[in-house]
Amino acid sequence: MSPPRSSDVESTPLLHNERWHGQDGDDQGSDEEVITFDKDDEEDPKKWPKKIKYFQVLQITFIGLLCPLASSMLAPASTNVAAEFGVEKQAIVGAQSGFLHLLGVGPLFLAPMSETFGRRTIFLTNLVLFTIMQIPTALAGNLPVLITLRTITGLFASVGVANGGGSISDMFEAKERASVLGFYLLGPLLGPSLGPFFGGLIVAHMDWRYIFWILFVVSTLMCLSSYFFLYETYAPIVLDGRKKKLQSKHPDTQYRVEGASDQPIYKKILSNCNRALRILFTQPIVLIMSIYQAVIFATMFTLYSTFTNIWPSPPYDFNKTQLALTYLAPATGFILAAIFVVPSIDRIYGKLAKSNDGEGLPEHRLPIAFIGAVFLPVSLFWFAWTIENSSPWPVPLSATLLFGASQVCIFNSTQNYYIDSFEKFAASALAAGAFLRSMMGAQIPLYVSGLFEKLGYGWGMSVFGFVTVALMPAPVLFYWKGGKLREKFAVDLS
Repeated sequence: MSPPRSSDVESTPLLHNERWHGQDGDDQGSDEEVITFDKDDEEDPKKWPKKIKYFQVLQITFIGLLCPLASSMLAPASTNVAAEFGVEKQAIVGAQSGFLHLLGVGPLFLAPMSETFGRRTIFLTNLVLFTIMQIPTALAGNLPVLITLRTITGLFASVGVANGGGSISDMFEAKERASVLGFYLLGPLLGPSLGPFFGGLIVAHMDWRYIFWILFVVSTLMCLSSYFFLYETYAPIVLDGRKKKLQSKHPDTQYRVEGASDQPIYKKILSNCNRALRILFTQPIVLIMSIYQAVIFATMFTLYSTFTNIWPSPPYDFNKTQLALTYLAPATGFILAAIFVVPSIDRIYGKLAKSNDGEGLPEHRLPIAFIGAVFLPVSLFWFAWTIENSSPWPVPLSATLLFGASQVCIFNSTQNYYIDSFEKFAASALAAGAFLRSMMGAQIPLYVSGLFEKLGYGWGMSVFGFVTVALMPAPVLFYWKGGKLREKFAVDLS
């Protein structure tokens, strides 16, 4: 499905350079035509009107918000669920952990599959399944069933993480991409923060099962909106539709989509699914920066898991509504950084490109990450020791605001870096990072309760602070040496 075409688009040539034969540059009567976009082709997603592109981004951002939001909505209800099922409160973490495991595994398949079947098809299929899964989850009769259903739902929810960055890369040139990507990334970053906020408000006034009934209603509306208004953005799929029309009109002429593979579909799927892991484990920059993001992601979920123990206990004694509101502190940090800091990524990129004879490099996306790398450990130590010393609640909550802002600086710079480095296979590169961070985000919160019991919140959270200090030099290192490393470890991903 593509946006409506203006009345004069029919005059746009269907084949590059307006040639119908000898597209490969000869006039020897070749009967194969290469289909590509013309310079001003209105079907090219990069040439769509801005209002259409921004509306697509808005939908993709909402998907990227709702799906990760579902990962953490159950957290404030852990006491209620544990009481109903007769289990320990810590066991409920398995429902979040299972969701996050599949949230990380899903992009390994869904991102490259979107490069085979198209972004729209993968979005719609998974959104429908995600919506359907809310029904049996709301009716779950015991904890094993709840964990199983939540785990499966995580796979379908991963489409919000798997497809978003690639879709934006399809529509925007490098010079304008950072701000748009910054807006989109608010979704996956805000989701885990707003999930407990909304979940807490629901649990404060209704039964915990209404969390999933409300998710079902909202995701149904999202499915309907996507069906009618979400367009295909992946160029080879758009061109493939053009190829089919031409083939039916001219059956004696063979057409080929520029950049498309002639492999059978099953081989393309296997090859594409393998691509994300190849990027992750053959590219040192991707591996190390993905580990950095994974540590941040695990820290975030660990931080949020402590909220249900810290804030309802003395000296704070927050009720359920007040507890829900605490999750808005890091969310506010996300939003402020996205508004005031993220737009600088494009400006800095433009200045550095200008000083480099007009050539922008992927490494020019990283300077904003320097800021986040410094303030991230500051925020963790701040939170750890103000909680340990029972400081007034605004003091530790302010630390979480800084944590959110630091996270945005690092994530946005890194995601832009991946997209610029692997533009054609941007979805696969982003999937590599999503896999690692979701795995750590799923595993580490399972074990931190013992850490805090032994060390307390001061030294317990400081452990995460020390790890982020160790990773602090990574953005600076790759800014100076990233180009040489990309050349040294170049790999054929086609």
